[in-house]
Amino acid sequence: MRGTIVAGLMVLGVLASCGRMDADSAADAPGDGSVTISGDDVIVAELNWTPPLPRIEPDAVDDARARADAALRDDDLYATAESAIPLYLALSAVEGQERAAATGLRQARARVLVLGRMALDEADTGDSIAGLRAAHAFAAVARYLAADDADVIAYLERVDASDRLWELNRNAERAMQAGDLGEAGGGALAGFRAAAALRPGQPRALQGMAAVESAMIRRAEDAAAEGDFPLATQWLAHAAEIRPGFATVPDAERRIERMRATRIRQLRDAGVAALPKINGVVQARERLAEILTIARPGDPVALDLRERIDRAVHYGDFRPGQVFTDALEGGARGPQMVVLPHGGFMMGALPGDDDADDNEKPRHPVRFERGFAMGVREVTVGEFRRFVDATGYQSRAVRRGFSMAYDERTGNFLRRSNVDWRSDYAGRPAGDTLPVLHVSAKDAQAYVDWLSAQSGRRYRLPSEAEFEYAFRNGSSERYPWGEGTPPEGSGNMTGALDRSPSGRTWGNAFPGYGDGYWGPAPVGSFQPNTWGVHDLAGNVSEWMADCWHATYRRAPGDGSAWVNPGCRDQVIRGGSWASSPAQTRASWRALAQVDTTNARIGFRVVRDL
Repeated sequence: MRGTIVAGLMVLGVLASCGRMDADSAADAPGDGSVTISGDDVIVAELNWTPPLPRIEPDAVDDARARADAALRDDDLYATAESAIPLYLALSAVEGQERAAATGLRQARARVLVLGRMALDEADTGDSIAGLRAAHAFAAVARYLAADDADVIAYLERVDASDRLWELNRNAERAMQAGDLGEAGGGALAGFRAAAALRPGQPRALQGMAAVESAMIRRAEDAAAEGDFPLATQWLAHAAEIRPGFATVPDAERRIERMRATRIRQLRDAGVAALPKINGVVQARERLAEILTIARPGDPVALDLRERIDRAVHYGDFRPGQVFTDALEGGARGPQMVVLPHGGFMMGALPGDDDADDNEKPRHPVRFERGFAMGVREVTVGEFRRFVDATGYQSRAVRRGFSMAYDERTGNFLRRSNVDWRSDYAGRPAGDTLPVLHVSAKDAQAYVDWLSAQSGRRYRLPSEAEFEYAFRNGSSERYPWGEGTPPEGSGNMTGALDRSPSGRTWGNAFPGYGDGYWGPAPVGSFQPNTWGVHDLAGNVSEWMADCWHATYRRAPGDGSAWVNPGCRDQVIRGGSWASSPAQTRASWRALAQVDTTNARIGFRVVRDL
C-alpha cells in the first residue's frame, strides 16, 4: 500500500499542491530524513487541490465509468485525469450519471481517508517524511470533496496534529544539533516531551528523548575525563530525570565512578611519588586537594594519601610504633629504635605532688610537631664496647682510673679504682647485655657522635622533654602505672621485697614490690611501656642532652634540649635500681656534673627522623 501512496505523491507533485511544504523547507531537512515544516505549516484551512478533469465523449460514458471503477479498485484515486476521483467528477456532470458518480465519489473519499490515516500512522510511528507528505495530499483531496464532512474534518484535525508533532520534533532536533539539550528548561528535551505528550509513545519523540539522555551522558563522561566530577554528577542528574527506570544512567554512573576511582588513584600515586622530593609535601597536598574536590566523603584512597602526608610531615619515611635499626659501616647494626608519635603533653610536676621540688615547676605545655625515634633499651656494655673497639676511645673513668661503685659491705657507693664502662654496679666485669655504667655525659656524647658518623643519621642524647614524654607515654600520672605500688613486672626499681647478696633491704622502697634484682638487670628484662620503650622508670638513670636549669621558666615549648654553651651540669632523668620512689616519678629530675660517673647512671639514644 505504501507504494500506492508514494506513487500518488510523485505524480501529483504534492509539494506544490499543498502550499506550505515548499522547496526551501525541504532543503532544510536533516540528513536523517526527518520532515522540515516551517512554523506556520498548520494546513487545515489552506490545503488546495485542483483535480485534473478528463474530457468524456458521449459515446464513452460507459467506458469512463468502467475505468473509474477499475481505478477505484486499484487505489488510483486522484493522481491523474485517469484516476478514479477525476473520472467520477467528470461523470457527475454527465446527465444520467449523477447518482453513479456520487456513489463512486463517496467510496473514493472513504478510501482517501483510509489511505490518509494509514499515511499518518506511517508518519507518526514510522518517522516517515513520505507518509506525512502523502497525508497532506490526501487531506487536500478530501477537503476538496467534502470539507464539511465530519470524517473529513476529523482527518484534517489529525493532519494538523501530525504537523505540530513534526514541528515539535524537528525543532527539538535542531536544538540538539545546536547543543541546547534543555537541562535548564526549554531546548531539545522540552520539544521532545511536548511531542510525546501530543502523541504518547511516538517513536521519534521517544528516540529524541533517548538521544538527549545520551548526549547528557556524553557530557558527563567528557566532564569526568577532564576531572570535573561535580559537573559530571550534574549532567547525570539531568539525564536521570528523562527516562526513570532505564539502565542507561545507572550504567553511566558506574562507568564514571570507575573513572573517578582511576583519577583518584592516579592523583594519590602522584602525591606519594612526590613525597620524597624537595617540597614534596607541598605537591602531595596539592594532589590531595584535587582528590577532595572529586572524592566521596570518607574515600579510603584520599584517607590513605592524607595519612601518608601526615606521616611524611611528622615521621619522614617512618610510621608511629615502627621498630628499626640503622646499618653501620662495616656491616654492623645500630641500637634498636622505636618511632614515638608526635603530639603534646604537660611537662613537670602535677599539682598537689608533695614529692615535687621547685626544679620540676612550673608545669608547662610541650608539643612535638615531628615524631622521633628513641632507643628501645638503654645502651649496653656490648654496644659501647663496639664503639671503643672501633675508635680506641678512652672514657673518663678509664682515664682517671676510678668510678663510684656499690659496696655490699657498707651498703654505700664508694670510690673504687679500676672501675669503668666494662664494670657492673659493684665493680665486677659486666656482661654485654647489661646497661653500660660508669660513663660521663661526655662519654655518652662521644658515643652518639660516633653512631651518627657510622650511620649517616643524626643520633643524640634525649632532651628531658622527650624523655618525660616517652616516660608518661600518654598518661598524666606521677608514675606510669598511676599511684602506689607498681604492678608485678613493672621494672627494676627499689622494692621492699628486694634483697642484696648479703640480705640487705632498702630503707625507702615501694612496699610489697620486688623485681628479683639488686643492681641493674639486663636491658629489656621487663615489659616495655605502651610505646614499646623499656626501663624508663627503672634500671638506670640516664643522661639527658639538657644543661641544668633550676626551674622551667623560659623552657623550650617544642621539646628541644635546653642547652647553654659550656655548661658544666647536665640533667639526669628516670629512676634507677637504687632510686627512692620519689625519684621514680615521671617529673623527677636531678643534676650531675658532666664528668660524673657512677653505678646508677647510663644513657640511651634518640634519632631524628
